[in-house]
Amino acid sequence: MRRWTTCAAIADARCIGIVRAGSAAEATSIGKALVAGGLTIVEVAYTTPGASSAISALRSECPDAVVGAGTVLDAAAAFAAITAGAQFLVSPVVAEEVLRTGHRYGLAVLPGASSPTEINLAMEQGADMVKLFPSGALGLEFMRSVATAMPQVPFVPTGGVTTETARHWLEAGALAVGVGGNLTRGDPASVQERAEQFVARLRTASP
Repeated sequence: MRRWTTCAAIADARCIGIVRAGSAAEATSIGKALVAGGLTIVEVAYTTPGASSAISALRSECPDAVVGAGTVLDAAAAFAAITAGAQFLVSPVVAEEVLRTGHRYGLAVLPGASSPTEINLAMEQGADMVKLFPSGALGLEFMRSVATAMPQVPFVPTGGVTTETARHWLEAGALAVGVGGNLTRGDPASVQERAEQFVARLRTASP
């Protein structure tokens, strides 16, 4: 999958489901539940033990999903994720080596930024989208203000975005949102049900 195809898929889905778990098996189970619920963009955080194994398993067992790696901080983690089959990389920071490694192998990269200076740096270094992080602390008005000054930036607010507040971020101009624990807590059956309800709500959010 090429970088622009990945970005188009994320924009179309309007949400990245972020999986942080205690094991690769748990992360795989949660990821499969998200996909079964209709949320086909899944990010496995590298704070998860065995994250690479979970990415490989999800690529194999959910062929219609787009699976990425999150909390990618350096080139070594980026290459491990790419080797595991990740289709995009997400970082909480602007790490040039992550951007360079991801792009070398054709992956979309979403660095994290929390100020206009960091956002501009991310764009200068070739960010495909910018993870606005931590969005819950920064707030909607921050994104609205920055988006007004920098309308060229494709924002993906993450960190404190919930299934209840996601539509507000989208309506404020975000291209997509990243939602984690609020969406992925509980057993697989409850995760799938929550994902189904969330996907239905996303369809009604204004662009």
